[in-house]
Amino acid sequence: MNGLAFTLFLMIVGLTLLITYLAAKRTKTTSDFYTADASLTGWQNGVAIAGDYMSAASFLGIAGMIALSGFDGFFYSIGFLVAYLVVLFLVAEPLRNLGKYTLADMIAARFKSRKVRGVAALNTITISIFYMIAQLVGAGALIHLLIGLDYVYSVLIVGVLMTIYVVFGGMMATSWVQIVKAILLMVGTFIISFIVFAKFGFNISRMFTEVKTATPLGASFLNPGNKFTNPLDMISLNLALVLGTAGLPHILTRFFTVKDAITARKSVVYATWIIGIFYILTVFLGFGAAAFVGHDRIIAANEAGNMAAPLLAQALGGDFLFAFVSAVAFATILAVVAGLVLSAASAFAHDFYSHILRRGKASEKEQVSAARWAAIGVSVLSILLALFAQKMNVAFLVSLAFAVAASSNLPIILFTIFWKRFNMAGAVTGMLVGLLSALILVAVGPNVWSPDGTAIFIGNPLIHLTNPGIISIPLGFLGAIIGTVVSGRNIDEEKFAEILVKANTGIGIENPAKS
Repeated sequence: MNGLAFTLFLMIVGLTLLITYLAAKRTKTTSDFYTADASLTGWQNGVAIAGDYMSAASFLGIAGMIALSGFDGFFYSIGFLVAYLVVLFLVAEPLRNLGKYTLADMIAARFKSRKVRGVAALNTITISIFYMIAQLVGAGALIHLLIGLDYVYSVLIVGVLMTIYVVFGGMMATSWVQIVKAILLMVGTFIISFIVFAKFGFNISRMFTEVKTATPLGASFLNPGNKFTNPLDMISLNLALVLGTAGLPHILTRFFTVKDAITARKSVVYATWIIGIFYILTVFLGFGAAAFVGHDRIIAANEAGNMAAPLLAQALGGDFLFAFVSAVAFATILAVVAGLVLSAASAFAHDFYSHILRRGKASEKEQVSAARWAAIGVSVLSILLALFAQKMNVAFLVSLAFAVAASSNLPIILFTIFWKRFNMAGAVTGMLVGLLSALILVAVGPNVWSPDGTAIFIGNPLIHLTNPGIISIPLGFLGAIIGTVVSGRNIDEEKFAEILVKANTGIGIENPAKS
């Protein structure tokens, strides 16, 4: 057991629990629980968005992916970063103007339908669980490496902590845990990157030259095709990454934590700068791990390469830097899973329980209670699924969540705002087609089936795309279009005009209710 790392772990857990305790005192109403009563400033929400977005996939998964696969691993960095341009220009302002607590609120602003709310809530819960599995896998590997605790117990520890944050602190606790984590992560990443750059004499050309001889891939380390030998697979991955962020529920709900659309835009600008700097630095993490840790040692610690960044810290700065970086990675996981649990719990309590089961008659106390029980249920389910995904790279697991989000949510968001003829049938059809096509394609693909036993089951996959985005995303759009055209329902032109004005100006929007 690494005593120093364990001590830092306990300090971070103590700090986050203190934040939760303080936030719990302020979490009384549904607005407090779901959106921190829209009280965050632009910079606070921007840092929190960055903290929510820079997940275990970013810090652990991408570093390992670049170290083991070279250029192909960098596709993840580019995709995650460019995705925020889609959010900034197409989604952030209309979402804040039309929504209140959840993504379904935005769609329901145009279509007053329990079916729409129910399917949107289903999408949110599914995507959140997919994303959460990746974080729990990273947490299990990290704690196992540091203190030798069994993977199962490691996942359980993180699961219990993330449930506590949400159940007691709601969005306020989740936001401040994410802010603290984002600051720690940027400090840790910058320190490692600076040391790596110094090792190469602050010479980019030298770094690229030397890394070509540091891995079994040789000169091909800097060329595409090491991991994605199928060009369609590479395009599919990038489509999912670039378009998926605009459909991720735990990111979208962050825009409801600010008072207006102007502040939402400022949030995205702050987040984009922080995220942009971070993803540029992942190159130093990956190259440094390849050069100073080595392929064999990375694989020995974790087959998927998820421990490359902590091992690099140990190689460069000894036990202290190793302990600090590992503790930061742990904080990263805690912050992200808290946001995921909250988005799923909010979707269940606000959309399914309050609007569908109780038909809008649930009291504030009942809604918050339902959200807390939903948080416990989502956590338990995610923990159980994570136990079967131990050998998967966390960056890859997150890319699947992005594919589901881009296929099921993004078409509905865009058509709700910009397509006059779009109707309720199209919304329901598009969401279901996008969701089911992505899940089915993953279920019959090489991530689940492989002849050599490297996947979950032994067998031949029906398709050979590791990410289904290139098929499922167009199907999501097509499903929404066909559902709209076939249903033949009359267009409510006045309602569309109202939505268009609200989405672009914010006129007539409803502020979160206070009690």
